[in-house]
Amino acid sequence: MSNHYEMMYILRPDLSEDQVNEAVNKYTDFLSQRGAENIDILNRGKKRLAYPVKKFLDGIYIQVNYQADGTQVAPLERAMRLSEEVIRYMTLKLKKSPKEALEQTDADASTEEE
Repeated sequence: MSNHYEMMYILRPDLSEDQVNEAVNKYTDFLSQRGAENIDILNRGKKRLAYPVKKFLDGIYIQVNYQADGTQVAPLERAMRLSEEVIRYMTLKLKKSPKEALEQTDADASTEEE
């Protein structure tokens, strides 16, 4: 059975654009090698953190949506925990795909307007 996952991770703000792309590609390849499908990457850019994390006040936010059986989550989070470029990460298991959820939200909004 395939589940939908959303992962958000925050990279150090002092990384160059090439280093950011390298890190994103590393984790994308990690997922695809372990059988994840429909991997969507969204670089949300550099933003101010709500509180200092590892003495950083800013971070580069990366959102990853993918479909997998769940065996990828623990090894990926372990790799991120050991990495020096990732300062925070979180994985959520979604009940619906992100596109289905967005379509449902749009449908609910249009129903309320009428």
